[in-house]
Amino acid sequence: MTSSQNGDPLVRLTGVNKWFGDLHVLQDIDLTIDRGEVVVVIGPSGSGKSTLCRTINRLESIEQGEISVDGQRLPEEGKALARLRSDVGMVFQSFNLFAHKTILENVTLGPIKVRRQSKGDAEKRARELLDRVGVSAQADKYPAQLSGGQQQRVAIARALAMDPKVMLFDEPTSALDPEMISEVLDVMIGLARDGMTMVVVTHEMGFARRAANRVVFMDGGRIVESSDPETFFNNPTSDRAKDFLSKILNH
Repeated sequence: MTSSQNGDPLVRLTGVNKWFGDLHVLQDIDLTIDRGEVVVVIGPSGSGKSTLCRTINRLESIEQGEISVDGQRLPEEGKALARLRSDVGMVFQSFNLFAHKTILENVTLGPIKVRRQSKGDAEKRARELLDRVGVSAQADKYPAQLSGGQQQRVAIARALAMDPKVMLFDEPTSALDPEMISEVLDVMIGLARDGMTMVVVTHEMGFARRAANRVVFMDGGRIVESSDPETFFNNPTSDRAKDFLSKILNH
């Protein structure tokens, strides 16, 4: 694991618990993520992976515990939360682009409104990012004119335009056709290589092997295992992880 510049992890979850009614979806979660680290969270459906991801920018509230980003504890609400949230980029399963705005407008909206950038600066940066994710030719189109893979790459560019400290990806390829998955994963692998701090919830084991510094395996709302990809895939310690891997890797 890489240590961060100032010795403190960028993201820290301590004793995090979350319930949906009687369902205890996150149970005593302790997790730290260093600057530049790529943490891939895997596990069976209903294990709490997406909920964990969504607590890091408080899209899901927590009942117990503490979450901090870059040394700042996550505020409950209000302007301070909005400010901290802008440091945490999020890419969802669905692309969540504004249908009535062009691709360029989608990417520049946050920087202009939240970061107070000038339109000219925001557009220049947006075009650089659209080029980086391979969709620069689509800047003046609307989301409905793009394929799912292109829309998801725009969503990544939109998150990057806010210059986030950490990027969260919640099953970013699960809504895509198979041939589009690799084009999105290739962009994410590029980000990882460039040193972006990333938390990725995914079923794509190839991505976990190639891009992760650490694989976190969840089951039943708990972190069961946490290790580097080679150790996790070749020598998992828990029966639950062995069972999970035998089911997914043998198909």
